[in-house]
Amino acid sequence: MKTAVLEVRARINESGRLVLPKQLREALEISPGEEIIFSSDGETVRLETQKQRALRAQAYIRSVIPSGVSLVDELIAERREEFRKEMAG
Repeated sequence: MKTAVLEVRARINESGRLVLPKQLREALEISPGEEIIFSSDGETVRLETQKQRALRAQAYIRSVIPSGVSLVDELIAERREEFRKEMAG
């Protein structure tokens, strides 16, 4: 199901500052003092909080790692194998 697009307008003042409208802050759950990350592909601008970025990254990782696979367990197994080879050599 597709979500409705929220569109709000704001003006940049003479100092280059932009106030995010309350409706947008509430929709994005942005709190006062929270750091916002702006990114652009040259055509559009994206803004997100560090928490939103982390959640997006976690969702991506979950999408590419098969269920039941533990990267930590794999890393530990690799390190143990390297150690075993070093001790044998």
